[in-house]
Amino acid sequence: MSGGTQRILVVDDEVALAGVIASYLRREGFEVVLAHDGPSAIETAREADPVLVVLDLMLPGFDGVEVCRRLRTFSDAYVLMLTARGDELDKVVGLSVGADDYVVKPFGPRELVARIKAMLRRPRSASTPSGGSEEPVRRFGPLELDPVARTVTVDGKPIDLTRTEFDVLKALSARPRAALGRRQIIEAAWGPGWFGDEHVVDVHIRALRYKLGDDAGAPRFIRTVRGVGYGMVAG
Repeated sequence: MSGGTQRILVVDDEVALAGVIASYLRREGFEVVLAHDGPSAIETAREADPVLVVLDLMLPGFDGVEVCRRLRTFSDAYVLMLTARGDELDKVVGLSVGADDYVVKPFGPRELVARIKAMLRRPRSASTPSGGSEEPVRRFGPLELDPVARTVTVDGKPIDLTRTEFDVLKALSARPRAALGRRQIIEAAWGPGWFGDEHVVDVHIRALRYKLGDDAGAPRFIRTVRGVGYGMVAG
């Protein structure tokens, strides 16, 4: 990417919509490549190495969930998933395979561009603790979270979390006695520049509980604090 230009891959089988998104992004100085089905999305992502993928959920060939799953085997690009459906399960499945956020159609192109810019301001990896000191492993019963290695285990077995799932769990475990609201979790995991539907936190919590083998009705790890948000169950 010459001159520091950031490359974005837009994947949507609605060719006209993909073109509109691309035109808005190009006006903002991004380099844009397009794909209109699942197989070509993977091929283009391998060739273009984008920093971010705008990915429609419903695609010919194979869907956006499968694209995201395959993408995560070779790329750490941000994934912003587009869905025309309000089904919570679609969001959970998309985020659980590695999407970072979602936007529900219909949406305004300017809003989408702003969401993309906010996402790209987010650090791509954990920063090293100041002074070179390492953060201790956090333990909550059989759950262990290592903030430095960015690993999570339950009963000694590794749990495969997405980057965002880990960041949400890290935010909760950093203040284990506190009940954190959605905005507090977003600022810790996404950064203060993020905006959009704050209920994205609920979707990630649901995915986390599934992977951790947790039960919202009788939680071992993540508790719901009604009217506030979420917190950790004391270990």
